[in-house]
Amino acid sequence: MKEATLKEIAEKLGISITTVSKALKDYPDVSLKTKDAVISLAKKLNYSPNSFAVNLRTKESKTIGLIIPEIVHHFFSNVINGIVAEAEKNGYLVIILQSNESLELEKKQVALLINKRVDGIIISLSNESNDDSHLKEIIARKIPFVQFDKIAKLIHSSKVVINDQIAARNAVQHLIDNGYRKIAHIRGPLNPQNAIDRFIGYKKALEINNIPFDASLVYTCEKVTFQEGIDFAKQIMTDHPDVEGIFAITDLVAVGVLSYFNDIGIKIPEQVAVIGFSNWFMSQVLTPKLSTVDQPSHEMGVTSFKLLLEEMNCHKKEIPFTPRTIELETKVIARESTFKKK
Repeated sequence: MKEATLKEIAEKLGISITTVSKALKDYPDVSLKTKDAVISLAKKLNYSPNSFAVNLRTKESKTIGLIIPEIVHHFFSNVINGIVAEAEKNGYLVIILQSNESLELEKKQVALLINKRVDGIIISLSNESNDDSHLKEIIARKIPFVQFDKIAKLIHSSKVVINDQIAARNAVQHLIDNGYRKIAHIRGPLNPQNAIDRFIGYKKALEINNIPFDASLVYTCEKVTFQEGIDFAKQIMTDHPDVEGIFAITDLVAVGVLSYFNDIGIKIPEQVAVIGFSNWFMSQVLTPKLSTVDQPSHEMGVTSFKLLLEEMNCHKKEIPFTPRTIELETKVIARESTFKKK
């Protein structure tokens, strides 16, 4: 989609570029009628002001945008490190924006990055994201675009992911192999694709092992927090005092579970085994050490930028680029919290 210029708007309306510029900035010396005509045409032509310095010769800003749900988060901080390091090697700066798990804020941030004329955008969607109109806008403007971790499957862009279904199935299978059969799942919110896939993986592991699925053993996080781990651990023990294992959506939630069990004297894994997801560094220093699924966060960041760079280079040379999905490997890390049941 070709972007309009001030000159094009001025020529179509038969006024000066200066008048167009003033009208868009709501100068008082421009009539209301002219302002309305300029704004209306600007919207029709998909004009957005260029507030970011772009090299006139190369038509590059040498800047990319990164939108993530949380910056102070072990997984995303490692992804950021991978992206920034790889970007710096290739002469790019990274504008980092935090959506705070808000769809509304995520949409505003996408609009900001488009307005800033960044050369490409990398995004991991918020938990609220159930509307992809802003992502379609990126595609429509032919801006190189990569999604990672939490993605919109139907958006035709490059993606860097893990197979959350298989990873979750392997985590639950690990519990079953160690003798635990009545297994609760503290799942993520209903919208994110990774939470959906981990829930499906949990159910598949039960099915493969002829363990009936019990919906009352599934507890749904709103924010995916340490406190939710504590609260759900308490609820699980009230609802199902004979539960044998718990699979948590992330290590942060699993640590909340461990904290509650340690406080009230429930022995892990003798009474209840616990496994998390992501391999947070804290999972290795807890008592007991937390079993988890290793998610290659730094590699995900490096791979996301490399894929974006490939598309940006094609875009610059006007060479067709076909988006593709790269799936990274995960593995179960067995630690003390899931030792074999005796």
